[in-house]
Amino acid sequence: MAAAAGMGVAAQRPIAVLRGNRVVACSAIARAEGVRRGMRRRDAQGCCPELVVAQDDPDRDARMFEPVVGAVDATVPGVEVLRPGLIVLGARGAARYFGSEEAAAERLIDAVAVAGTEAQIGIADTMSTAVIAAKRGAIVAPGEGTRYLAPLPVSELAAEPSLAAPDRADLADLLHRLGLRRIGDFARLAPAEVASRFGADAVHAHRMARALPERPPSARRPAPELTVELACDPPVDRVDAAAFASRQLSTRLHAALSAAGVSCTRLAVTARTETGEELTRIWRCARPLTPPDTADRVRWQLDGWLTHRARPTGPIVALTLEPVEVVAAGALQLGLWGGEGEQTERARRALVRVQGLLGGEAVRIGVLSGGRGPAERITMIALGDELTPSADPAHPWPGRLPEPAPTLLLLHRPTVHLTAADGTDVDVTDRGLFTADPVRLSWGRKRWSLLGWAGPWPVVERWWSAAEPATTAVRVQVQLDADPTEIRAALLVHDEHGWHAEGVYE
Repeated sequence: MAAAAGMGVAAQRPIAVLRGNRVVACSAIARAEGVRRGMRRRDAQGCCPELVVAQDDPDRDARMFEPVVGAVDATVPGVEVLRPGLIVLGARGAARYFGSEEAAAERLIDAVAVAGTEAQIGIADTMSTAVIAAKRGAIVAPGEGTRYLAPLPVSELAAEPSLAAPDRADLADLLHRLGLRRIGDFARLAPAEVASRFGADAVHAHRMARALPERPPSARRPAPELTVELACDPPVDRVDAAAFASRQLSTRLHAALSAAGVSCTRLAVTARTETGEELTRIWRCARPLTPPDTADRVRWQLDGWLTHRARPTGPIVALTLEPVEVVAAGALQLGLWGGEGEQTERARRALVRVQGLLGGEAVRIGVLSGGRGPAERITMIALGDELTPSADPAHPWPGRLPEPAPTLLLLHRPTVHLTAADGTDVDVTDRGLFTADPVRLSWGRKRWSLLGWAGPWPVVERWWSAAEPATTAVRVQVQLDADPTEIRAALLVHDEHGWHAEGVYE
């Protein structure tokens, strides 16, 4: 591992890499002792007291990984880098050349060992299945990908960040809570059900669970004018100069991509030295690259070449970025202000200027918080402050209002009246039940008949406190027989003062 080499730790010692006090990578020896990705540091050291701990450093990983990529590429050409530490290549040609997939895997492991590190190899019909199989050093027979994945925990779909969206872990957690705890359980769902219930990323995860290609090959070759080149004057022979060149070239590349209305998903980085040698490496990404993503990958690649290539090849005199595979820019889901990267940063700078004119509290951001009512589940925090909710949303919060949440909250909570069929007011019993079935809602001068309701949901807070009186409230969702231009549904809350409108659904 790069961390072990950087720290001078012997390969025979167990080692784990931590980010945010959680394990993000560990050696095979550490895995044999029970250490797993996602473990807290204390739990990992409990499983393996001799564990050597290193902090996550992408620059170090990329720099130390380049000799491994070079060794694999010298054995089997056509290597693509998913991230520092993980590469993919076509196994069909290698299997034919070496005689079998097993023989090819042995040759690759030997080549990596010569480079001074360990390797695990997985072979399967699809890239995602092969990545999962590599963690177990398995070769999946042709056509057996779905059967191989079926008994594995559904969390495996989110374990590899280079193949998943950032919120894939939330999807895996949701599937587990719904009872779909194995990949096979998720794979048995119909694609239409997945798309309608879980969203776009779940469709990709579902294809992954069914051992289908997540992203088909690009249907068209990117236009030659999308390729950008930078002449390095003076030649680049230091890492700091490489970092500057990577940012400059990434900006030019994304300007060209934006003008063409496309985004890059596979990028070829090519460097030419003073002696005429050309070095090329392809990076594959799970989602379209942003300018910072591109700059990071170019910097990592140049750092690896400058650190580990033989010096007689000379410094780098020219850099080229070629988008090998592109997708329509519309395929990239846009953020709050309609874009990513520079557009988001531009919007943030505008909000900071507003803060300077109107004060720090003038611009606030909503953060998901813990609570039972919809207003309690939002913590408004001034822009620039740490996004810490007032209460932990992961706690159970019994009595919490179920989905969907209102689209508009009424903080002043206007008084309303619920009446039964005989015209009497509907109240709530001590058990949190209606005294009569509600049939009509009165809100100011407006009157609506009810088409239905959901609830009531009682909420009793601070019942344990002797210092403060307990507070009791009941919420109910009502559907109104209203004109399409009016309110169609509302969230009502009942307390000691009667019924109030807390929110509306649009």
